[in-house]
Amino acid sequence: MKSNIFINAIVNRNSIRFLYGLNEITVDPYFVLANGEGKKVLYGKCPGTNEIKKYEYSKISNIKVLAGNRFTPILPLTPVFN
Repeated sequence: MKSNIFINAIVNRNSIRFLYGLNEITVDPYFVLANGEGKKVLYGKCPGTNEIKKYEYSKISNIKVLAGNRFTPILPLTPVFN
């Protein structure tokens, strides 16, 4: 169920809000993967920062898709040298 919510938010570029442990967090979700231990994780960027963080599925609860909040992914650009 969580995967469907996250995938739809990623495709539609909607921000999400959820409880991570005891903290409420708003995230621009980028992708969902399995870590080295085989556990699912969500990678996303907190609005206002340029840092992408990893969130473990097992600690995520009370997910809300913020349909009015759309984001544009930050793509790191490296200079091209001739």
